[in-house]
Amino acid sequence: MSRTALLVLADGRFPAGGHAHSGGMEAAVASGRVGDTASLEAFCRGRLHTAGLVAAGLAAAAADGYDALLLDEAADTRTPVPALRRVARRLGRQMMRAARATWPSADLDHLALHRPEGAHQPVVLGVTARAAGLTPLDAAQATAYESVGGPAAAAVRLLSLDPFDATAVLAGLAHELDTVADTAANAARRTAAEGVAALPAASAPLLDITGEQHAAWTVRLFAS
Repeated sequence: MSRTALLVLADGRFPAGGHAHSGGMEAAVASGRVGDTASLEAFCRGRLHTAGLVAAGLAAAAADGYDALLLDEAADTRTPVPALRRVARRLGRQMMRAARATWPSADLDHLALHRPEGAHQPVVLGVTARAAGLTPLDAAQATAYESVGGPAAAAVRLLSLDPFDATAVLAGLAHELDTVADTAANAARRTAAEGVAALPAASAPLLDITGEQHAAWTVRLFAS
């Protein structure tokens, strides 16, 4: 297992397309729900324990070798809003391109063959982590961090927040990030015996609603 591989996968500069998405932050800023560091922290915490936990569980199970096609179906079930499904698959397709160029593997080729329109991004990330020799916990950790790192970076651009303050928010969530990753990895270990029902299925209705609304905007800075 390579620590460098984890750093590459979790690096915001990895060309997986995440920079074009705000994880719901653009809609939250427009509605006035996020406007300063305190509200950014609250948003990130809520996203981490809902959408972030679900994504981390899917990624960990994929990294553990569970059937990626079944996980992709489970991701659909856990993503009730069509707009967010499209976003997840678009990000998955972009990550697949980067992953196959970086860590070529039969598992990635198989998933790309059966999901030419793109699999859900957390599933692709998990298969990528496995191809890179990383553990399910590594995949969960990278996914959990991504669930808040993207929105925090978007908030800096949208609100002209001090990037030092945004980074401090992420550092302040470190313990919770570790807890979410551990929970996700533990759930993934149970999928062999219990199937995808063992994975987290937390919901974030407001993220779902604003995600669908954001997709209808004619002018926006971020794709989601």
